[in-house]
Amino acid sequence: MRKNIVRFLLTYFFGWIGSAVINHSNLRPEGYKCRTGAYFWLGFLTLGIYPVVASICNISFTEGEKNIGYKIK
Repeated sequence: MRKNIVRFLLTYFFGWIGSAVINHSNLRPEGYKCRTGAYFWLGFLTLGIYPVVASICNISFTEGEKNIGYKIK
């Protein structure tokens, strides 16, 4: 649960930069890759709505489930 909160804080406050940090640290869930491009482009196109929703999904993320902020490698 602690990693979920850290991932939420990183993506909520830092968006695609936080997503990049997750991908290059031990915060990345095993077998998944954070959608850095989606945080950037969809955040731009949706005026910031996508990153907020994806960040909130990070709080309840459990491996083996689909999550809009992650894709399976």
